[in-house]
Amino acid sequence: MTERAQSGPGRRTLLGAAVLGSAALGITGTAAAAGRGAPDARGGGHGSLRDLPVPTVIGHRGASGYRPEHTLGSYQLALDMGAHIVEQDLVPTRDGHLVCRHENDITATTDVADHPEFAGRRTTKKVDGVSLTGWFTEDFTLAELKTLRAEERIPGNRQKNTLYDGRWEIPTFEEVLRWADKEGRRRGRPVWLYVETKHPTYFRGLGLGLEEPLARLLRRHGRHRADSPLILQSFEPGSIQRLAKLVATPRVVLLSGPKERPWDFVEAGDPRTVADLVTPAGLKWIASFAQGIGPTLDLVIPKDASGRLTAPTTLVADAHARGLILHPYTMRNENSFLPADFRRGTDPNAYGDAFGAFRTYFATGIDGVFSDNPDTALLAAADFGEA
Repeated sequence: MTERAQSGPGRRTLLGAAVLGSAALGITGTAAAAGRGAPDARGGGHGSLRDLPVPTVIGHRGASGYRPEHTLGSYQLALDMGAHIVEQDLVPTRDGHLVCRHENDITATTDVADHPEFAGRRTTKKVDGVSLTGWFTEDFTLAELKTLRAEERIPGNRQKNTLYDGRWEIPTFEEVLRWADKEGRRRGRPVWLYVETKHPTYFRGLGLGLEEPLARLLRRHGRHRADSPLILQSFEPGSIQRLAKLVATPRVVLLSGPKERPWDFVEAGDPRTVADLVTPAGLKWIASFAQGIGPTLDLVIPKDASGRLTAPTTLVADAHARGLILHPYTMRNENSFLPADFRRGTDPNAYGDAFGAFRTYFATGIDGVFSDNPDTALLAAADFGEA
């Protein structure tokens, strides 16, 4: 029996306790009440983190290695490929609708620059301390955004994806929920979603808070319970804490580079960095209001100056010891995105040894991974399970 197989049941037991113990999660009032009740016929209340396959394959922004990201086409392909969960990132429109975009800056992901009627909307803003020039969702109504079409974000890397430029609209999250409900009924099992609040402090400052409208939509579609087939995520722990008071839906804190600080920490004057959050004390704090972490892969296995993998950290063991799942991000097949150990040939856009990279990361004991290429990830997970 492999070490992976030996440790799996123990982690699932810990995870089950974390999911079912609302007091331990800091769920009180409305959220605790939301965790009770009969399963929802629309797909809510039929999922459990304990039931997800390990390793879990998460379609990153859908199947964004093959279709423009955050489109219904990308989500559908990820689901058809067999992804266990399909991811959405949420940003608001000027009139308060939640739409699926990786960023509120839609310059690179839509054809907005080709619309002369919106030329005057191009502007410069500072988002989470970074100055950006372009077009932003919060300056458009939903009706206006619906006149745009999605485009491939990195056409230099993924030229074949440009074939699908202009094919799909920007979806609202409510449209995605309806799509997931429909697909769940058709398939006879719930469609899992992984939903991120983007720049929540920034948007709250504009009067466009994300958490309250998101919670309303989750309740409307029966995905507000502790056993709902949906995971909430954010790089801002404060957003996850706020959501914990609104719904019982499982929650994950995303973690970037060790020297970085979550933007809500910056705004609040909290000196802690990601390096502080991945210590045993930091993980214990996260476990008081979340069920998992989504670290960058470099927090699991750092790279050296040449881009080659070094020795794994203790993050996986430390997180599991506190009942937290780990869903790191992001695996992609192209050489330019792989550790140097697994690049093949000289073309940065050609596929490298993605299977070798998956195998190395899975061997650390992670519970799943975000991937732009769900089909590759699923084959790698099957290979790992048979090893």
